[in-house]
Amino acid sequence: MTVASLQDSLPLTMKTRWLLWLMGLTPWLVFGAEKDLDPKKSHRSWEIYHGDYGGSHYSSLDQIHRSNVHQLEPVWVWHSGDIGSTIECNPIIVGDTMFVTTPRLHCVALNAVTGKPRWRFDPWQGGRGGGVSRGVAYWSDGQGDERVFFSAGDHLHALDAKTGQLAIEFGTQGRISHREGFDTDVFFFSIGNNTPPMIWKDLLILGSTTGEGPQPCAPGHIRAFDARTGERRWIFHTIPHPGEFGYETWGPDSWKEVGSANVWGGFTLDAERGILFCGTGSPAYDSWGGNRPGANLFGNCTLALDAMTGKRLWHFQAVHHDLWDYDLPTPPVLGSMKVEGKQVEVVVQPTKMGHLFVLNRETGRPMFPVEEKSVPASKMPGESSWPTQPFPSPGLRLSPTTLNAEQATRLTPKAHQQVLGELESMVVGDVFIPPGYERSVVLPQFNGGCEWGGAAFDPNSNTILVNTSNEAEWTSMVASKPKEEMSLFELGRHVYRAVCAFCHGLGTPQNPASPSLEGIGDRLSEEQIASLMETGRGQMPSFASFSALEKQAVTQFLLGKGQSERIPTKDLNLSYAENVPVVTTGHHDWRDPEGYPVNSRPWGTLNAVDLTTGQIKWQVALGTYPRLEKKGHSPTGTFNIGGPVVTGGGLVFIGAAMDERFHAYDVATGALLWEYQMEFGGYATPATYEVEGRQFVVIAAGGGGKPGTKKGDAYYCFALPNP
Repeated sequence: MTVASLQDSLPLTMKTRWLLWLMGLTPWLVFGAEKDLDPKKSHRSWEIYHGDYGGSHYSSLDQIHRSNVHQLEPVWVWHSGDIGSTIECNPIIVGDTMFVTTPRLHCVALNAVTGKPRWRFDPWQGGRGGGVSRGVAYWSDGQGDERVFFSAGDHLHALDAKTGQLAIEFGTQGRISHREGFDTDVFFFSIGNNTPPMIWKDLLILGSTTGEGPQPCAPGHIRAFDARTGERRWIFHTIPHPGEFGYETWGPDSWKEVGSANVWGGFTLDAERGILFCGTGSPAYDSWGGNRPGANLFGNCTLALDAMTGKRLWHFQAVHHDLWDYDLPTPPVLGSMKVEGKQVEVVVQPTKMGHLFVLNRETGRPMFPVEEKSVPASKMPGESSWPTQPFPSPGLRLSPTTLNAEQATRLTPKAHQQVLGELESMVVGDVFIPPGYERSVVLPQFNGGCEWGGAAFDPNSNTILVNTSNEAEWTSMVASKPKEEMSLFELGRHVYRAVCAFCHGLGTPQNPASPSLEGIGDRLSEEQIASLMETGRGQMPSFASFSALEKQAVTQFLLGKGQSERIPTKDLNLSYAENVPVVTTGHHDWRDPEGYPVNSRPWGTLNAVDLTTGQIKWQVALGTYPRLEKKGHSPTGTFNIGGPVVTGGGLVFIGAAMDERFHAYDVATGALLWEYQMEFGGYATPATYEVEGRQFVVIAAGGGGKPGTKKGDAYYCFALPNP
């Protein structure tokens, strides 16, 4: 098992501090000679992404509680007026001001009581922009300098929190490029950041969104910048350089040739100890790793770093040598549990497989058994897959991971028989089936299990609350070099799926995480599309390495042309095929004849896990399909995206589900106590706060996104009726 370099789960003493010193670590930084406590002391505000440094999603506010939540009503709904892909923003509330982002990635300050705008910043200066943002970060020096940091395109912007104007003292006229500070040339790579940075003291700590191959992409190194000036203060190489810990878990030149292993889900922090936590993504290419032999630290890891210096304290790898795009999509949530009658502080790491790993906060040591189980070997050319993968104890496995005849849908006899027939030609088994030329089942699908919304921790009951999606998909691999003859459209689709689909979707030119390419012919000419591939723009990198034929073929595919024009391809050298012999055909949506998931219900759940026992306390279907509801079906659960909030009033608030409703559950039992039908889906994590003695709950309702429901532009704010 790959665990931390430290193994002691007991409270640290002078003896263990001396041991840390001998091991080359810095105990005074671990334990915090100078404590910088969480600024959200009263829980009346929501100043940090996911509520506090620990990412607890928790507020002690209890004005709204089990007995009166049924009276909850909207007090304002604000429409941003711009439609994009979705809104994933977790609002930040400081005093009576709320900071949010819009579908087109404008940053807006609202009156938190009325929803009326105070200022609005357009990073595109009137131009067309977009993407996805999960929110902003707020910083104050305590002496009047207050800033809001948010990402749009390939830049991080620093705004004056009072006026919305660029803070020109930061970086270059108020912004820095996401390509800065990587210790390597990343000019031609796509780099952005969808999740707010962590701000601690005067440090601004950044993750990144990078490509996932098969074309070359940037490494996912973690960087810290000065919150005042924008100068880089430290860097941690998630793909180690020669001489660094973990370098031996790669090929000798992987640090120069392999990308990603990035932190795209954000950070949490133990402010008393000065420990920064995060979960990392998979290395690229994430479906074939023949050019990166080894376990590949620090891909797919929970990392604990010294927040002031970026030095590694410990790590835990949840997936070795990833071939499934099983990023750790969220940072671990800080919590505590009882061990022999004493409270032990831990971090809890959710994964896309629906697994939870509970780790000692100071050492990284698992608090419940973790078993390294043998998994099937890859048969792909040049691949050396890892022989084992870590599995938590059964009570910490929240999602189904096997689809066979027993788990096939029984929604209708027709659906059941269709799925049984399809399964006969597929590779089936438990999670970690290596992708191959044959179609193989993936459950949960790569956006399934736990996602970027993360987990909540209720300190009153030592309970983790987390939602999971439980839908199956299938995938397969094909040779990178296409067959000897094909249409120009087919070649374009082949290149698009291999290179462009990470940002714009697999199979069709559209994706919630990037500007849609659907109908691109109505906006751009063939010449303009070709020019964009040559030069890049915003987050889109240059594809100057494409051959003229590749550019022509992708253009024809995007425009729906070139089906009749046949071209010989036997001598074609694609820009990536020499280094990566096989590529995925995509993450294929798999549905029954009526459009519902092919595996048994529930298709999405909200889960409560007792950290003392490591067992599920309750598990309920999250959301439903209205068409099935009208037929008398009990809640089925749906694909869900966005996290929960738990309160001192004994409530769990969550949107996330495709029924476009905002829900309140009893934290003790999982009973649904209240729900509100919104106009658009709430695919974001809500926030709760108090102004002038009144508690509010707010959620972004941008619809669209990965669930694919109708797009919106709203924020809904709820409260109890005024007495």
